[in-house]
Amino acid sequence: MIEAELKARVHAAEVVMRRLEERVEARIEVYQDTYYDWPDGSLEKRDQELRVRTVHGADGLRTVLTFKNATVDDASGSKPEHETRVEDSQEVHAILQGLGYVPVIAFEKRCRNYDFEARGRQMLATLVRVPEIDGTFLEVETLVDEADVSAALDDVRAVLAELGIGPEDLTRELYTDAVAAQRHR
Repeated sequence: MIEAELKARVHAAEVVMRRLEERVEARIEVYQDTYYDWPDGSLEKRDQELRVRTVHGADGLRTVLTFKNATVDDASGSKPEHETRVEDSQEVHAILQGLGYVPVIAFEKRCRNYDFEARGRQMLATLVRVPEIDGTFLEVETLVDEADVSAALDDVRAVLAELGIGPEDLTRELYTDAVAAQRHR
């Protein structure tokens, strides 16, 4: 499946939050993300991502292992995504390192997740704050087949517009790059 997703910088977070909460109640979670690569950086060179995410939420802890393949839509950065829940976060970290992967960057994301249906699609809207970088971000995504990416992104743009987010607010900036730049300063 392709994660058809757009990300935007949010200038009026309270307004966007209120509009989302008119649709559905938020699921508040904190993500602990660790990104892995080969020592030579070959995953990044191929535009791929390997991530372990431990989610702290009201329902307790859960950990997911995610692989994202290369971008299929340059304008949005949408990628094929393969994800599975893992039982033990420490063991999955040990397995990846035992296979030769190295942790490249780890950071925290504070998220308000909103699951809802719009335009006949299951959507996930996430308001994101990363303590190490300035600003609030909004990600809106839906999972689709590759043939449906363009239409799905049009639907995501329509949802963003309903939330008061315009094309000028969209960004392709990666959290990993922003956190790395902040730490490098």
